[in-house]
Order: sequence, then structure tokens, then C-alpha cells
Amino acid sequence: MTLDLYRQSIMNLKFYTRHLFILFALVAMVSCEPIKIEPPQGLSVSENFNNPIGFYDDTPTFSWKLPVSDGTKQQSAYQIIAATDAEFLPDTADLWDTGKQDSDASIHIPYKGKKLESRNKVYWQVRFWDQNDQVSEWSMSSNFELGLLNNSDWKAKWTGLDTAKDSIKGVRDFLMHRPQYLRKVFDLPSEITSARLYITAKGVFDVHLNGKDVSDDVMTPGWTPYNHRIETLTYDATELLKAGKNFVAVELASGWHSGRISRGSALYENFASPKILCQLEVVMKDGSKQTIVSDESWRGTTNGPIRLASVYDGEVYDANYQIPNWNIVTFDDSNWKSVEVEAIAKDVKLAPKRHLTVKNQIVLKDVEIVSVKENTSVFNMKQNMVGVPRVKVPMKKGDTLKIRFSEMLLKDNTFYTKNYRSAKSTDYFVAAKDGVVEYVPKFTFHGFQFLELSGYDKNAKPDASWVQGIVQHSDFEKNGTFTSSHDKLNQLQSNITWGLRDNFFDVPTDCPQRDERLGWTGDAQVIAPTALFNYSTHAFWTAWLQSMRETQSEHADGLVPFIIPDVLQNNKASSGWGDAAVIIPWDIYNYTGDIQVLEENYDMVKKWVAFHETQAKDFISNMNTFGDWLQPYTAANNRRGDTPKKLINTAFFAHAAHLTAKIAAVLNKPTDAKKYNDLFTNVAKAFETEFFDADGRIKDGKGTQTGYLLALGFDLLKAETKKKAEQELRMEIEKADFHLRTGFLGTPLLPKVLDAMGETDLMYRILFKETYPSWFYSINQGATTMWERWNSYSATEGYNPQSMNSLNHYAYGAIGQWMYERIAGIAPLEPGYKKIRIAPQPWAPLESASASLETPYGAVASVWNLQNNTLELNTTIPPNTTAQILIPGKVSEDLLLNGKIITNNTNIQIIKTSTDFFELLVQPGTYSFQTKINR
Repeated sequence: MTLDLYRQSIMNLKFYTRHLFILFALVAMVSCEPIKIEPPQGLSVSENFNNPIGFYDDTPTFSWKLPVSDGTKQQSAYQIIAATDAEFLPDTADLWDTGKQDSDASIHIPYKGKKLESRNKVYWQVRFWDQNDQVSEWSMSSNFELGLLNNSDWKAKWTGLDTAKDSIKGVRDFLMHRPQYLRKVFDLPSEITSARLYITAKGVFDVHLNGKDVSDDVMTPGWTPYNHRIETLTYDATELLKAGKNFVAVELASGWHSGRISRGSALYENFASPKILCQLEVVMKDGSKQTIVSDESWRGTTNGPIRLASVYDGEVYDANYQIPNWNIVTFDDSNWKSVEVEAIAKDVKLAPKRHLTVKNQIVLKDVEIVSVKENTSVFNMKQNMVGVPRVKVPMKKGDTLKIRFSEMLLKDNTFYTKNYRSAKSTDYFVAAKDGVVEYVPKFTFHGFQFLELSGYDKNAKPDASWVQGIVQHSDFEKNGTFTSSHDKLNQLQSNITWGLRDNFFDVPTDCPQRDERLGWTGDAQVIAPTALFNYSTHAFWTAWLQSMRETQSEHADGLVPFIIPDVLQNNKASSGWGDAAVIIPWDIYNYTGDIQVLEENYDMVKKWVAFHETQAKDFISNMNTFGDWLQPYTAANNRRGDTPKKLINTAFFAHAAHLTAKIAAVLNKPTDAKKYNDLFTNVAKAFETEFFDADGRIKDGKGTQTGYLLALGFDLLKAETKKKAEQELRMEIEKADFHLRTGFLGTPLLPKVLDAMGETDLMYRILFKETYPSWFYSINQGATTMWERWNSYSATEGYNPQSMNSLNHYAYGAIGQWMYERIAGIAPLEPGYKKIRIAPQPWAPLESASASLETPYGAVASVWNLQNNTLELNTTIPPNTTAQILIPGKVSEDLLLNGKIITNNTNIQIIKTSTDFFELLVQPGTYSFQTKINR
């Protein structure tokens, strides 16, 4: 090699070495750059609200879900930022910046930023750090806009006509107010940037701007204790207004406020005339503002087509009274009446609605004609439903179409309406001309499966297309699913979910058809867990609990009435019913992880326990009670059942004290926790001494399934007594030929207690009974919803003779909790499903079952299939959680994952095995397990 060639080689080596070093440096720089992972998803505030307008909560909580990806398992830290303008984010957070918070918490993080006020709009984002301390991208911006939080924010006045002057007497001489039509014309000087319509009513309303519907809400503002609080609605009216002349028009009817409700006398202001409260706030492009309010300048009439409207009795619509062009700006309302106004009372709170309104949800179109006789036709919706019909019928001028409703038919295809009692539940339409009319009632609702039309054109041939059913309920999303290989079990799930939706009409009602439709607390407390699984009802329940707190405030002794809102005003409570004040907050906390529901209701909880104490002597309670309501086969045909009254009272006294101790512990109140735990211990001791003998039997021969279920389910017995009582319960069930003998209070406890006893097979045997009393019995009689009674109807014997016989009553649907928690196997081990239990219970004749649930952390699923003694379990665990999975199987056989023996899997830890199950601790992900199983 020559010297020059050598020198060139050295230069080349230096060149390549230098560039190789640069390349390595660049690679190192890139490798040191944090790897960005997907941003959080599903942002929500407080009780799972997504970008709400007119929001009620100025101290909200924030929640989000981690992305579902192979790398993201757990959160190690988070950062929330909030600003008054979306453009500020993520660079400027002028309201709140948490900084990096080392925490795995991703639900219900309380806001601790600058104080918020009415009308404020808040934009927020969040990011998180994963288990490897890698930071995510910022989430998309989410927001919430507050409504009018204070009475002082309102400049409007209560406005309406004195309809008491021309009201008529209806059922039981209750006043029926003529619905009102109200208008206001106003000018806007220039183009607008934004507009908000704040509105509510003493009654129910439908509002229009410039001839267009402002919303598709139904029966707004809903039902609260109007003597304490009236909820307000906020609507974005920006696109409905224009420069120049505009107008607002309102239809107003009695609703719950000024109409007939239950058996009581006048509840609110002695059936005062309905009134509207309306405030339209407009921002112009030049920044100026204009506010239009309900006041003396409005005009109104009662000479409109809706002649009468009642929650119970239906609606009368006379097309001869239609007001042409009343819903256009140039309409001349000079001959309408001047309105009357009232100032806003200081002692009644005006507050933004804290759960979603009722809306039209489903349209049932698969209708069949059952019978036609002369000018009367009966239609079958094929599903017991709640809402209103849409009828499209040929008529002659001056004729009246009569629309009647029934849940079921008598044998001659006529209506069974005895169970509607005094509720007329009938709509009328009077035709103004010949031709096809289309009518949908606006200010009433009905519970029905069958509909009868009469008064249509006699020359027309009835057609099934004449009728559709518009299903209405509070606007919540589906949250969970359950299905199986068994048709009747699937029908039971359908009946449960229809019963829930049908009876969640702004408040949780007992029934949707008769002259009640009331918020019975006992029915509600037994169904709450099943409701929280099937539908996103977190906000629905917390809103109703606020009404409960307000109603309890009327009673210095802590009494909680058995109906909320309290329409009876009889100053009475019942054990098992008033206990909803404790049980429902605890259930909501466990299913959602929302600690604020405990904080919000803690005073109510303590006051209710104090009321229990006033009803007890030596810890034995003599409170009034509805007992084990509608227990089958009672000794003396007693609706309150055979379980001793004092036993039920004392059991719920102990249970309320026990739950209160747990709530106090969660809220970090150790002194209270000890106080209520000591109270529980004392009541439990007194309970066992008073009601049980040394052999574990209920004394005096008064043993019932429910008596034992209360003692065992509420943990009221010493260990040695408990074992004996369990055997007594088995004997009671065997004496009933393995049927249940439980009413409203005992039925929800039956599956839980038998499961805890290890008697899953026995619970399955009871569940799959076909004969009365059983869940499948009503299905065999054609039920499409849950019934009030186990024997509301029999195909051979007809209807239960009692008029209190709802065919749409959700209480016995409480079995749904066991179906998804134990048959399919999804349950929370820690509040909000932070830790999940997957523990399915396969049993003949089931070959498969599956459930899915949208938890606060994301979707969880459990799907099992059993073929030839081989069990396959497919499960999904959401990020930022863990799961305990219990898989029944032969431990002598291998547990397989995706068909292979589990080895060195960092996501799965086998905790232990027993003779008949495997216990695993599992990280987030999707898994498919297989094993052999004994049947």
C-alpha cells in the first residue's frame, strides 16, 4: 500500500467514524425521546355527563378511560387542565392545572380550580402516564356549561293565565286546568353570536322559537318536590334566532304540579294555575346582549286544540280549536288575554336539572289487529310499553276518535282495565274535517300493550298501520347486556329491562298505568343494582336522592316517607322502604366508585338511622312496615306477608346501622364508624335473642323464607346459630317444593344468601321453576314485563281479583343482579369495578351465558360456553383495573389459555386452586380460558 493510499484510507475511516457517531447520537436522541401513547378517551363530568349544557354542578368531578391497546395496562399518574377557552389548551390553563399527580385514580377526580359561576363554560383536557411512566398525548377537549345556579340569576317572572277560573272538575272532583298557549314577540337588532334559553314551568311545557321546536324533550321539566325545588332546562337557541322580529311560543299543561296525583289532596299551591318561567339571553355579534323574559308583556289563550291533559286521565284534542298560524311571527294575538305574573319565591330553589329528560326512545311498528267490531278496533303492540300512540286514522268532520289503553285483554278480547283503577287513561281527538288525521298526545303518557280505537270513519277498513307505539322514558344509555342459551331466561332479561325503562319516567315509579305512578322507595331500593347494571342510571338515582333529602327535611325526626316525591303527606314511614335512604347511596358508590354520593347523602343516612332508634325499645323496632309485600301463599291472605313485623323492622334497623358504619369508614369518619358499628352489634344481638331459638329456628313457629333470608343476608346471627338457620332455610324451601315464598323484601336476598351458602344449584333450581310462584310462571302466561304479583294473571284462572294488579312493576326484576353477577359472572370487588370479579356459575340446562358492562374504566365482558364438559371462558378486562377470575374446573386437568398451558405469562397470576376451581389475578386484556368441568 502506498503512503497516499494509506492516508486516504485513514481519512475515509475518520469520515465514516464521524458520521457513524452522529448516526448513533441521533438514534440515542430518538430513543431518549418519550414514546407518546394514545390519549385518554370517554371524558365525562360528575355522573357520566358528556359535554352538558345547562349543567347543575359547579364543583364537578372528572373521569376518563384509558385507551384499549396492547401496551396500556395501568395508570401511574395524570394531569388535568381546565380553561375558559378551548383555544387556550393545552398551553394555558387559566382555571386549573393539577400538574402531574402520582395516582392511578381516573374516575371522579374533584375539581379544585377557580370558583365557577352561572353560565361559565369550562373546557378541559387530561393526559396520563402508564405503568412504564410513559406519558400519553393530551385528550381531545371536553367541556361543560353551567346553567343558572341561583334564583337571583333569573330576571323573568312566573307567567301564565288564571286557568282556575275556567277549570273543570274531573275524577274525584279534582280540578282540571285548560292547557295554555302563550306567546311573546321581540326584536333583535343585529345578527347573533350565541343564545341560551333558560326555561321551566309549574306544570309541563313544550317551547318553540320562530315556529321550530326547541327540543324533543317530553313532559319537561319533570317531577321534583316542587315546594322545595323546581328544575330548569337550558337550550342552545343560537340557530333558531335571526336579526329582526322573533317570537317565543309555549304550550303549557298541568302535569304533576297542578294535576291529579295519587289519592292525596292538593299538593302544590292548592292546584294553582300552571305558570311558565322563561329567560332568553342573546349575545350579538357586536358583543351587546339582550334578555327576553316571561313577564306582563306576554299574551295567552286557553282556546287552543289541547282542551284537557292529565297524567292519569289522558288528553283531549279538538282540531276545531286549532289556531292557524299561531306559531309564526306575524300572528295577531291582540285578542288573546293578558297574562298574570308572580315573583320568584325565595324558599323554592330553581336549579338546573341534574339528570336527563324523558324522550321518545323507540317506535313500535310491528302491530297487529286483534279484533274489529262495528266501529271499534283493538290493536296489539306485542309489548307492554309506556308512552303514547301515534295514530293515523280516517275520520269524518265532527266525529270523535276515542283511544283507550289496556295491558291485557279479557277472554272476549275486551279490555281488562280494572287494574287502572280511577285512571281513565283515555285520549280523544275531535276531527275538524274529513280525511286522514294524525295525532300524538303531548301532555300525558300511558302504560299499555293493547289499544282500542273507536269513532273513526265507519266506511274505512281498519289497518295495522293506523297505530304505532312511541316508547318514552328518561334518556339514559344502555350500560350492560345479558344473554344465554335458554329462551325463557332471555325473556326474563327482556322483561326486566322493559320494566325498568317503562318505570323510569323522570322518577323511579312503581307502575306506569294506574292512579299511582309514584316513587315508591321500597321498590326502588331492591331494583337499584339491577338498574345500574343495565342502564347508565347514575345521574337518575342521584337526582331522585336529592328529592329524598329535600322531603326528609320536612321531618325533624329523620322520617323518610315511602313515596318520593311525597304525594300522600301522611307523615308515615316503613322499614325496608325508608331504608332506601341508606341502601341506594351505598349501591351507587359500589357500582360507580362515586364517593360524592356518600358525602351528599351522609346527613340523610344518619337521620334515618336516628329515626330507626326512635321506633325501637331495647333495640327491637316497632316501626310501621309494609312487610314482605305481596308474599305468595300467606296464612291469612295478608298482603304484608307472614314474616313478623318486628323481625323485619329490627333486621332493617341493624342493616341501616351496619351500612352507615361502612359509609362512615369510607368517608374517613372513624368515630362515627365505631358508633354505628357498635349500634349494629347491639341490634344484631337483640335480634337473635328476640327472634331465634338455640336451634336456629325463628321462634313461635313463625319461620318464613324471608325471615331467615333477612337474618342471614344482613349477618345478624352468631356463627353457630347461622349454620343452623341456613339448614332451616333449606327446609323452608324444600317444604315449598323448591319454590320461592318471598315478596318484595325477601326476593332480592334469596339468590345472594343461597349463593353465600354455596347453594348455587338450589338457586338455579328455584330460578328455573315453571309453576307458580316463579319467574318463569309469568313468562308462561305471556308476560313481556315484570308483574307486581307472582300471580297477576293465569291463562286458566284469569286475573288476580285485586285491583292493585300492575302488569308492569319492576321489583321482582331484582333477580337480574344475580343473573349477570353469578350466571355470567361480572361483579365489582372494589367500588366502581376498580377490581373486578369474574366468577361464572355454569349449570344445566344452560350451555352458555354472556354479559358485558361499560364500567367507569371501560368495557368488561364474560362469555362462557360449555360443551362436552369442556368450559371455555372468554373475558375482557378494561385498562387501569385488575380482575380476580374464578374458573370452575377439575384441578387435575390443565387450565389452558388460548389452547395452551399457561406458562410465564406476566399478565396472569395463578393465586390458588381447590378441588373444583382455579383462582387467577389478571391484568387488563382479553383472554380465552379452557378447562374440564364437572357438571
